[in-house]
Amino acid sequence: MNMRLFGQVPEGDVYEVTLENRRGLKASILTLGATLRSLQVPDADGELRDVVLGYDTPEEYFRGDCFLGATVGRFANRIGGAAFTLDGREYRLVPNEGKNQLHGGPEGFHRRLWTPIVKSGTEALFRLTSPDGDMGFPGQAEAEVCYRLEGNALRISYRVSCTEATPVSLTNHSYFNLAGQAAGPVDDHRLMLRADAYTPSDEEMIPTGEIRLAEGTPLDLREPVRLGSLWDLPELARTRGLDHNFVLRGGEGPAAVLTDPEGRLSLEVYTDRPAMQVYTAGFLKEGPGKDGALYGPHHAVCLETQAFPDAVNRPEFPSCILRPGGTWESETVYRFEGAGIAKGRRAQMIYL
Repeated sequence: MNMRLFGQVPEGDVYEVTLENRRGLKASILTLGATLRSLQVPDADGELRDVVLGYDTPEEYFRGDCFLGATVGRFANRIGGAAFTLDGREYRLVPNEGKNQLHGGPEGFHRRLWTPIVKSGTEALFRLTSPDGDMGFPGQAEAEVCYRLEGNALRISYRVSCTEATPVSLTNHSYFNLAGQAAGPVDDHRLMLRADAYTPSDEEMIPTGEIRLAEGTPLDLREPVRLGSLWDLPELARTRGLDHNFVLRGGEGPAAVLTDPEGRLSLEVYTDRPAMQVYTAGFLKEGPGKDGALYGPHHAVCLETQAFPDAVNRPEFPSCILRPGGTWESETVYRFEGAGIAKGRRAQMIYL
């Protein structure tokens, strides 16, 4: 493990913590936004690939609006009208996407300096205090995010406590490209989801409240689908590909499996969250990335494990409310395999 000064933003110094394990996985996390800046994994030949998009300077993260690799909160995804009523009291949030709030607001967790606690060469904890009224949310919240390398997996664990009832849903917003962060469009990546349904949304991307079966639609990803086959479908024109919340099916096995074009590297995503936002970066603007890369639309896919969007305003959705005395905990595991996922292996949440 090592920690170095990465640069400065108006709030102060930004540090980069680097973790590495014996399997060859290497992850770099910034104190700004508890952001996963780099994730290097060995492919089938043992060659390291950095599979997440990122930037070279803290200023690009601080000014950017794409949430590359960030921990987002206090509530991931959208809250309609940037408002909600809880226990008979209305709360007005700070909007940052039209009249709605996205990923906790303009000064959400992604723009904050987290306190790092390095526990070992393979594990680091990041802590943040979100004060009462932060971006309009009630109560003071104490948040923790733990990054841990285990075998060929990166495990991200979240923990939040609060002084007043408040909606909570943290997630990681990494942009994955399994061919390498500078490899260009992910057209030939294949994606499979353990999801039978999704939540339709209106023109402002706010859920209508319906849970609709995916069968017979372009959103049926229960079998592997080539991502490039979705770009030009009329049904997905508004979102320029995928930008949808999928309802995850219970049971064993990964919530998602993403495979690179040559089938030499695969990613399995395991989570205890009820939903996943899949975003194929259709709105990612063309511009410079880290190490001389040039990014643009469809150069990555985000697999955001989460509560249902706007759940605080939708009693028909699973509750997202954390109350005083309780603790919100969640865990997402990103497990990598060279040369594809071994068939017939019993999927589990334990990695040695």
